[in-house]
Amino acid sequence: MAPGGGFCKEVTESHISYAVYDMATSSVELRGSSCRKATTSFGGNLAPTANNEVHELLECPVCMNLMYPPIYQCPNGHTVCSNCKVRVRKSCPTCCHEFGNIRCLALEKVAESLDLSCRYQIFGCLDIFPYYSKLKHEKNCKYRPFNCPYAGAECSVAGDIPLLVRHLKNHHKVDLHDGSTFNHRYVKANAQEVENATWMLTVFNCFGQQFCLHFEAFHLGMAPVYMAFLRFMGDEEEARQFSYSLEVGRNGRKLTWQGIPRSIRDSHKKVRDSQDGLIIQRNLALFFSGGDRQELKLKVAGRIWKEQ
Repeated sequence: MAPGGGFCKEVTESHISYAVYDMATSSVELRGSSCRKATTSFGGNLAPTANNEVHELLECPVCMNLMYPPIYQCPNGHTVCSNCKVRVRKSCPTCCHEFGNIRCLALEKVAESLDLSCRYQIFGCLDIFPYYSKLKHEKNCKYRPFNCPYAGAECSVAGDIPLLVRHLKNHHKVDLHDGSTFNHRYVKANAQEVENATWMLTVFNCFGQQFCLHFEAFHLGMAPVYMAFLRFMGDEEEARQFSYSLEVGRNGRKLTWQGIPRSIRDSHKKVRDSQDGLIIQRNLALFFSGGDRQELKLKVAGRIWKEQ
């Protein structure tokens, strides 16, 4: 959420009625989360046929993960991985000598010659790769964990989709709705005062998948705007199987958007900044709200469908 923004809570009425979103400033904290954090280290393991002694030789004494080039050594020959070299402030954890920039080329050759399992093996990837192929694979491994899609606060939780759905419900108190059509009314008194705000995320369950509906206020250049967009809880390849539409209107006039939901692999900010969604100028949003055009009462209708 941009600085100065607020959260907005939802009041759900019924399946055919509108869900009303009202602004309410709050803070969200993770308390005692059992979910895996994005900062968790996922160390690759040697293939089952690899020698245990080689495994021990390549094990970093600090993080206990396998070491990959560049591997550093102190003057006494003790080794450490490149990440932990920084963490120990260049002082050998075994003998306290300074590391300097001495590379252990022999051990690097050993690491490069081994077949290694994907670092996301714990999430279900059973593939095994030579060292350099492994690094390339891991950048796009379909089993790599997803980041929490909640946009209202910085959240470092990561995991598979079922874990994130539970996390959103239990920790962020996000409402989950069944169905592929929806009508929501976003409400804010004194809309002119809203500079940056994020309304509470809504998650829809349909076609055996989950979709995140975002709505927020921000400035596009100098112009205050509102934006609604949908993200798919899964990979981009799966997201392309679906389409969605959003619509706002009043008094015989309407503004519509149709697109493909973006994968949550793309951050909320990346999607927003790419303007890939329904964008409504503030004056137009207040026109659609009716009344004296001071209070935001914007109805957003939408539909999700699966392409044939």
